[in-house]
Amino acid sequence: MITLTIRLSPSALDTRRGVVRLHPEVLDALGLRAWDAVRLTGTRETAALAAASDGSHSPGFIYVDDITMSNLGLTEDSEVVVAPVEVSTARSVTVAGSRLASASLTPETLRLALMGKVLTVGDAVSLLPQDLAPPPGSDVSTARRKLSLAIGMTWTNELLTVTGVEPPGVVAVQPATVVGWRGGERTAALPPATTPAPATTAAAPPQQPEPALALPDLVGAKDAVRRLSEWFDLAFRRPELLAQLGAKSRLGVLVSGPSGVGKATLVRSVAAAVEAEVVELVAPSAAALEPATASQRAHDAINSAVSTAQRGTACVLLVSDVEALLPANNPPPLSTVVLDALLAAIDTPKLAVVATTSAAESVHPKLRSPELIDRELSLPLPDGSVRAELLRVLLRDAPLEDGIDLVAVADRTPGFVAADLVALRREAAVRAALRQRDSDEPRIGQEDLIGALETVRPISMSTSDNLATGGLTLDDVGDMAEVKQSLTEAVLWPLQYPDSFARLGVKPPRGVLLYGPPGCGKTFLVRALAGTGRLNVLSVKGAELLDKWVGESERAVRELFRRAAEAAPAMLFLDEVDALAPRRGQSSDSGVGDRVVAALLTELDGVEPLNEVVVVGATNRPELIDPALLRPGRLERLVYVPPPDADARTEILKSAAKHTPLGEDVDLAALAGELEGYSAADCAALIREAALTAMRESLAAAEVGLKHLNHARETIRPSLDPAQLASLEAYASAQRP
Repeated sequence: MITLTIRLSPSALDTRRGVVRLHPEVLDALGLRAWDAVRLTGTRETAALAAASDGSHSPGFIYVDDITMSNLGLTEDSEVVVAPVEVSTARSVTVAGSRLASASLTPETLRLALMGKVLTVGDAVSLLPQDLAPPPGSDVSTARRKLSLAIGMTWTNELLTVTGVEPPGVVAVQPATVVGWRGGERTAALPPATTPAPATTAAAPPQQPEPALALPDLVGAKDAVRRLSEWFDLAFRRPELLAQLGAKSRLGVLVSGPSGVGKATLVRSVAAAVEAEVVELVAPSAAALEPATASQRAHDAINSAVSTAQRGTACVLLVSDVEALLPANNPPPLSTVVLDALLAAIDTPKLAVVATTSAAESVHPKLRSPELIDRELSLPLPDGSVRAELLRVLLRDAPLEDGIDLVAVADRTPGFVAADLVALRREAAVRAALRQRDSDEPRIGQEDLIGALETVRPISMSTSDNLATGGLTLDDVGDMAEVKQSLTEAVLWPLQYPDSFARLGVKPPRGVLLYGPPGCGKTFLVRALAGTGRLNVLSVKGAELLDKWVGESERAVRELFRRAAEAAPAMLFLDEVDALAPRRGQSSDSGVGDRVVAALLTELDGVEPLNEVVVVGATNRPELIDPALLRPGRLERLVYVPPPDADARTEILKSAAKHTPLGEDVDLAALAGELEGYSAADCAALIREAALTAMRESLAAAEVGLKHLNHARETIRPSLDPAQLASLEAYASAQRP
């Protein structure tokens, strides 16, 4: 095995395909051929296909895509251990994904997309086919066509999570692999070409609703249950009372809330309680069909609900994830057809139309007109106490070991909704079954529930822009006591002690700006901070939100903050924030930058409060940021992260060389004193380059000596710019009282 420095691949060809690039010398040292699989070990283990790079960079680097970096739980310039790995042909693979993907993609199409990729449980994987070295039996063009027809133009952005593989370990998807959705349909082991694309299927009858839960089991939604029950009671049982008061008895409701929070379950349960039938139309599934078939499916559901109501039976027409069928932006002609059908049906006595959405702002505005949907309900994200109660309900019929602390499990699931906790229960049951194969009375234990957290991710964090903490805490950050204290007060206290702020009548800080020279640990601090507070972290580089199309950058900012609110308690990490929010009036981009700054300011202190979300920005150039962003109520706390001094460099070198045998002639403290101008990343890279130098002398080298370190210093030069350091020091001095 070899320890290398991780870098983000600059090649668009490798993006999201599970491919890493190694220097040809490293491939030879590991005994690998191109397109062999390698095991990668960071804060967690994953696997990828290894290919040769062009050889123009140092052998000490490995180039990976953003998904592989996220699977490792690492950031750029971190260490990753690379080793060969045995890959088995997968007999079965189970994945989880967004509601759109799971409703639109057949298991056969999934298998086409995953062919030739190497997978481990817990990995995120994209739908982009592995077309750089297609395995025998793959059909890349057919896979792309079916994915595009099923999901549309956004299919390349979809991410799946691998929740189970058989046999255990690292596996590769082949034509005989059985692929399926978690808890859903699975493929048969047939050649994928024999399966028709989902877009060519005939119109299906309205889907049968899932069994309803008892109302007391709807934990955390008591107010929504009460209000919806009252509305159903008036519309179905006492329409004459509304008529006497001059109101029509028609009922249209929009239920909004984060994905997986239980919106459709709420509707089914309340409908069952008032003895109303439910006819369900799954909007993403219908929208994925060609227009004529989609229109037929929607009309079938609406006509079925109307017929039921005309027979005198109370009926609820439930349109799940309605934004897929009736989008606000660029609505297709199908939207007009469906809206007309709903308007014609809404006045039918004993019929209620209920639509659910996880993005209310993305719904066609005509759906929310007074003639159609005139009432709205919102389901909040479960807090810690609600998650603990949900776990009690979900696990009450499961055999449990003594001493299980569900409150402790709930504390480690920030951002989880009901659907995530159901997945957690299933994964814990799988782990318990594997652990107690020979037991007559297997039981789920605390270790099973905690271990399941390694695999199950919250729906709100199922994209590649989340930052893994890797188990880091602030205790792992040496020195920097003042910086750690400032971050604790500004980020952790508002989330951990909101009552103290309320008691003193003050609002907690909304955000923090970390600034300092590159390579000195700003991102490392953010990961440690998130690990200490057990926060979800959404990470995005400023330039990633900028788009050439009018309005798209502002929409991306709104979407980012919305996802952060759904994952609360969460930290929103804006790296290179100077690119996202430069000083207004000084750009030549037709005002795009100014509008993005305005959108960012609106999200930070707009009308809608930003609860349990802290924004952390990081930059090397604080003087370039628009001053409005640094005013009170926004990124009001400025924290300077200085370059490491000699003592700090000593600790960094010791940490980087923790697993590297050093010769007796190596004095890290003396070496640290000579590394003036070296950043933390430079110090770590120096140790890795010295180890590679020893390997070049002899692959049987047992230790790294002083001569290897001196030789490495000729390659790894100090990256800190004295002029930039002086500028940052002057800026920091100006901010001090």
